[in-house]
Amino acid sequence: MATEPGVRAAVEGIRRPTDGCPPHDMRAVETFSAARPEAAGTSPVRQLSRLLFGHGGERDRIHGTWRRLISHPTFRHRPGRSAAEQEALAYTWLRLVNDAVDGAESLAADPDLLASLHEWAAIVDGGGSLCTVAGIHYNLFLGSILDHDPDARRDLSEFTAMRRIGTFLCTELDHGNDSFNIETTAELDRDSGGFVLHTPHAGAQKFMPNTSTTGGPKTAVVAARLLVDGQDQGVFLFLTPLSDEQGLLPGIQVRRLPRRPAAPVDHCLTSFHHVRLPREALLEADHGRLGHDGTLTSALGSRRKRFLRSIGRVTVGKLCMSGAAVGASRAALAIAVRYGQHRHVTGPKPGQRLALNVHRSHHSRLLTSLASAYAMTFLHRSVLSRWNHHTAEDRSEAERLVAIAKGWITWQARAILVECRERCGAQGLFAVNGLVGYAQYAEGTVTAEGDNLVIWSKAAAELLFSHQDDAAAATTPPACGELTDPHVLRALLARAQAIWQARARTALRRGPVNDPVARWNAASPAALRMVSVHAALQAADAFIDAVHRAAEPRARHLLRRLCTLFLLDQLGQHTGDLLAESHLTPDQVRQLPTVTDSVFADLAPHMTTLVDAFDLPGQFLDAIPIANAAGIDLADYADLADSAPVAGEHVQGIV
Repeated sequence: MATEPGVRAAVEGIRRPTDGCPPHDMRAVETFSAARPEAAGTSPVRQLSRLLFGHGGERDRIHGTWRRLISHPTFRHRPGRSAAEQEALAYTWLRLVNDAVDGAESLAADPDLLASLHEWAAIVDGGGSLCTVAGIHYNLFLGSILDHDPDARRDLSEFTAMRRIGTFLCTELDHGNDSFNIETTAELDRDSGGFVLHTPHAGAQKFMPNTSTTGGPKTAVVAARLLVDGQDQGVFLFLTPLSDEQGLLPGIQVRRLPRRPAAPVDHCLTSFHHVRLPREALLEADHGRLGHDGTLTSALGSRRKRFLRSIGRVTVGKLCMSGAAVGASRAALAIAVRYGQHRHVTGPKPGQRLALNVHRSHHSRLLTSLASAYAMTFLHRSVLSRWNHHTAEDRSEAERLVAIAKGWITWQARAILVECRERCGAQGLFAVNGLVGYAQYAEGTVTAEGDNLVIWSKAAAELLFSHQDDAAAATTPPACGELTDPHVLRALLARAQAIWQARARTALRRGPVNDPVARWNAASPAALRMVSVHAALQAADAFIDAVHRAAEPRARHLLRRLCTLFLLDQLGQHTGDLLAESHLTPDQVRQLPTVTDSVFADLAPHMTTLVDAFDLPGQFLDAIPIANAAGIDLADYADLADSAPVAGEHVQGIV
């Protein structure tokens, strides 16, 4: 299952161009800000791009490797691939990723690099297959092993060299969001010192991971309930080989699940029938170690806390899902804006033809989405930094922020991707143009690493009585300035958060004392609105910070106006409440549509500048017909149809 030699040799040059020139096999691969001459020479584009991605060596370390990788022809769209071919291709791409980094373990240990891998892979991987298998192998599998105690008997070279693919099995058919209650067991065998892994019934089958033999031999990290002399010690992780070159190993049963639309990954149901594991299969750390006498010691007294610490990698997984959503959103917007720039329609005068982007009804929606995409990117950067610098004391708070941001970003992405598809009309429905694949993949990010609504409900309960939020709202200055000032708008958004927090508290206190479900049902609608505003407020803070850091005057002006548009959009649904609480005057409410319209008028001529700052590789954009002025030609689609698959197969997304 090794990478093709020619491709491997080419990818070797992706890691770090040492002389500033592309390697001889990668002449088409671009470096940052070299994709389009006009982008490279325009100061606002360069400044905006630096704010989005950083600059210098850190920019190249975090983003440069992946940007160069997706510029390779291997990642270009090939019409006619079946779903099975795309499943296999995901593992070929995964090995290219492995060839492009200086070490699989260093990638697994670096949240910035992992998240950026998803951010750039999602651009060319509309179906999400590479993002899925990469996130599982590097983060959930290898990352979980590295987060536990090292064991001299455990050789990771097969996984780091990609001779074996890693997967992660936690969720069961009967247990999704309540995975703490999983029923797979790993019973201590005192005679051998090892364990017996078993699936007690059909509902305990592991649900969805990529456990087939596609891609080569695989090993799993399996979440199972540790039993010692019949006593349940809680859920721990066990390293479990699943297959080798000849197929599945004894006691392992794998059944393929139906294919998901636009998600060509080998999802399966997996069960274990008295599978024997050695002693070193148990992953141990401070949260749980098993002595030779079968005694469990732990720094955590709660079995739930031990479980959460065991699967702690899902937090980095949320950062990866957010990164993928951000990357796909920016790519879709670049396609839609370029399409609107060269797609012309009949104007009001005889013989007149106007670009779609000229029309307010068209560009207002794209600009609003652009404002959200910038806010999503800045929030993602801010949350990543917060996670990277968290301490043991504030870990829970950092985890909550990651979870809230993941929910907000992926929901925003879904809305943006649908908007972009619609703005490209019927052309956007063709898979070759990428937009359909993005929208379908976004659905998976909403659910992956924790269902958004569930993780927001947990966050809402935690934030409901947060005194810190009260203090922030109390010290927020009143909206006495101009409605074009991001700081004034941010203050109004903080007031909106306080309003929803107060409503949720009141509803909870008035709920039935002896019925906690009924009490939470009464409070949860307002509490979830509070979380939504809280997320937008975090994004606004990150956006405003970026405005302050913009040194180039034109870039700072565009960014400030875009930030203003983002805040105006977020405030739109709260104007009634703010008016009722006297945080807005009637005249201010009447002014809001006019203010918003003036921002649209100011930003509309600069839409291409805003998307050029995304610095997408020219090779990617050149392969999207509607992203190019010469690309909308029936002959192009006819050529693609000539190479289409046989009847019954169809292209899934953009690759």
